[in-house]
Amino acid sequence: MAIAKFSAVAPRHPGAVVLAADSVVAVGRRILPKAETEAEARACLALMSGRRHRVLGGVAAGPADAAPRTRLVETVVRFRRLDAADIDAYIESGEWRGKAGGYAIQGRAAAFVSFLSGSYSNVVGLPLFETVRLLKAAGV
Repeated sequence: MAIAKFSAVAPRHPGAVVLAADSVVAVGRRILPKAETEAEARACLALMSGRRHRVLGGVAAGPADAAPRTRLVETVVRFRRLDAADIDAYIESGEWRGKAGGYAIQGRAAAFVSFLSGSYSNVVGLPLFETVRLLKAAGV
């Protein structure tokens, strides 16, 4: 998706440096949606409860008139077991709306995380270390 976003934006901005990114959350082989409804968010949280999941962040960056440099960053996150009250309170917060996997680690969902291996900023939505390296390679 990051490459597709780059390809969609680059032709409209000749001479610019373009940065594009996207994230997905996976539990096992299942890709979770960007939660748009309470039911989707509840299903995502229930599925991740007490389990590990992966956050895959893709980044594409470079001059608009060249092929982008890309990186795929994987972060492993484990949620503690969530009870109905945890899920209800999180749904009530509204932080889940439009978020991959139905949560935002930089908000209230941080209290669900019992383990994280990899890039925290990747889980937030943009792996900063890798993004900076790509931008430096593009001359920024």
